[in-house]
Amino acid sequence: MPNQIPIAEKRYILAEKIDETPEVLIVRFAPEDETPCAFDPGMFMMIFGVDSDGKRYTGRAFSIASDPSSPMMEFFTIKEPAHGDNIGRSHFADAKIGDPFFLRGPNGQFRFDPAKDSKVLFVAGGTGLAPFMSMLRHMAAIGAKTDIVMLYSVKYPTEIIRRMELEDLEKSLNMKMTVTVTRPAPSDGWNGQTGHVDSDMVKKYAPDFNDRMCYVCGPLNFVKAANDALSSLGIKPERISADVWG
Repeated sequence: MPNQIPIAEKRYILAEKIDETPEVLIVRFAPEDETPCAFDPGMFMMIFGVDSDGKRYTGRAFSIASDPSSPMMEFFTIKEPAHGDNIGRSHFADAKIGDPFFLRGPNGQFRFDPAKDSKVLFVAGGTGLAPFMSMLRHMAAIGAKTDIVMLYSVKYPTEIIRRMELEDLEKSLNMKMTVTVTRPAPSDGWNGQTGHVDSDMVKKYAPDFNDRMCYVCGPLNFVKAANDALSSLGIKPERISADVWG
């Protein structure tokens, strides 16, 4: 079992908002006490918005995209959440720099330790890239030599999150990364892989899949389909770690 990290809550200030893609907003929070939060790459935080009267809204879980060594906490969020809850548009897209939020955590068992996994397969869907960004940034920061194959699924080429940084990490980590577009259009100019992640795609890009620890994160249907694909290849359940977050 991974070492237990104490759950704590403290106040953060919205420090930066980035219109990353047509659908995705990146938000970054700075801790008021200027100290980093202890967490393992892959974990998530509960984020609570605060109204003008100081009342908290219902919190929501968001996977951490930042490196554990950074005091800044970064998250990916959909600009117009379909679920319509309080921690959505009103407290991210419409929030102002300097607005207060409370972050509680870290939480979750979707945790990655590069010292334990020498070969991995990362399978990300949409904003499910977030925990993998934390993992990749951490590996880059410590100079890890992990053998990484990554399959990253997006609807459109314009929805590739942190595209330039991913390309830089691909080179610096010697990572084998494949982006697959599920809704390609002739006007996209996309010449790369297309289609949903399935067993054939896994075999094509990670033929040594039985030697790899597999991590999957994305929307529920994506995670279920990826799990089914991995299981159909005979990969044992204990070699698959999955999380339905973004």
